Amino acid sequence: MMKFFRDLKDFLKNTATDERIPSRDKKILIALLALLVSPFDLIPDWIPVFGLLDDFVILAIILDYFFSVLDSRILLSHFPWDMKAFARLRAVARGLQFFVPRFIKKKLWAYVGHPY
Repeated sequence: MMKFFRDLKDFLKNTATDERIPSRDKKILIALLALLVSPFDLIPDWIPVFGLLDDFVILAIILDYFFSVLDSRILLSHFPWDMKAFARLRAVARGLQFFVPRFIKKKLWAYVGHPY
């Protein structure tokens, strides 16, 4: 279990330092990750169902960026697990993308993928 968290930390660090990703997007991702792990929430967790909803939407936004906006080659260059795990995580991200309002996506991400 510790290896998983170490790999996850390395993956996030390597992705955050990748020069191919715009610094604006990196700052937004770091802020979203901080909000996700922070004990402070937009909607308090003690409110049934709605308390976890903000965390769920933030996670959906992060996964949507990684698998819909970010070039797969960049993501795969840092991904520490096998292709099967990548495919499963991408499938989850595609399922969650419907929970991310389109206006939020358009407002947040500036990344433009490789044209070829």
